[in-house]
Amino acid sequence: MARDAAPTAKKPSPLVARITAISEWIQRQRPVRVFKNYADKRGPILASGLAYQGLFAGFAALWVGFSIAGIVLSGDVVLREQIVSAISGVVPGLIQDQNGEGAIDPEVLLSAGTFTFAAVIALLGLLVTALGWLDSARASVRTIFDLPAPKTNFLLLKLVDLAVGVGFGIALLAFVGLSIASTEASGWLLGLVDMRDSDLAFVVGRIVTAILMFGLGIVILVALYRFLSGIPIPWSRLGHGVLIGAGGLTALQLLGTVVISGASNNPLIAPFAVIAGLLILFNFGCQVILIGASWIAVDVADRGILLDPEARQRAIDEARDEAEKEDAERNPRGLRRLFRRRRRS
Repeated sequence: MARDAAPTAKKPSPLVARITAISEWIQRQRPVRVFKNYADKRGPILASGLAYQGLFAGFAALWVGFSIAGIVLSGDVVLREQIVSAISGVVPGLIQDQNGEGAIDPEVLLSAGTFTFAAVIALLGLLVTALGWLDSARASVRTIFDLPAPKTNFLLLKLVDLAVGVGFGIALLAFVGLSIASTEASGWLLGLVDMRDSDLAFVVGRIVTAILMFGLGIVILVALYRFLSGIPIPWSRLGHGVLIGAGGLTALQLLGTVVISGASNNPLIAPFAVIAGLLILFNFGCQVILIGASWIAVDVADRGILLDPEARQRAIDEARDEAEKEDAERNPRGLRRLFRRRRRS
């Protein structure tokens, strides 16, 4: 008598099937795939390295910038205070405020009055740290896109880094200028109705700063994703990632004081709370930058756009070979032509 047939696989219960379907649906959503790509490419580790380099580059840039400001603006105390306030708006907690909270006393930086030997050393340190940060940023963004290092000449890459760094500096100066101008304009308008020192003036100032910071973030991220990295990202696919990154950087700028104060309340790091808070803030900012890059990378991959020139050429060659094979199957002469071509290659 024949044995019984092997038992069929037991079907999962409706509840398990429903949970599985929901889990698969969630994993197909773009935000989830963006964060998965970010984690798979070691995004948090890359961001930590960028934050560490960025902190030292920021200190060197402050020393050089204030050394120049101490010479140019030595007789204009009001403008110096406005510049300090605008820079504090970019990186909260970096410069001491009126309550003495901050990492660097602006009076110490401005008191030099001349471009001293220490400022020259700081300038060299700025070049080294800034160029190092830009090079690491290029490598990190290309890693998120799963692309190899560019094959461009080393000196040419450094020239690109220098040009982008100078562009970032010009963008920051433009932000400071616009911030001062907008503060004066809003103060003058509110002064007409005797509300210059009101809560409304504070809210208007924060809104204007956020708008300017958002614009600065867009400029920086476009330069970082499209030009510094050397990745030929289509302009139509650049927008969403840039807007996400700029929005995240603006939110961090607005919440920066909360991060700094949170670090100050931790008894383990209270003696160096400001530095720790700044490092945390820089780390979050670098993570936002790489998450924006991951969004663009996933979007580009979904649309089948090849960003690696070698991979694009391989795809073209494979498509051509496939077309020739199909032509050879339909046409015997095409088959002989294909064999002759492969013998020549």
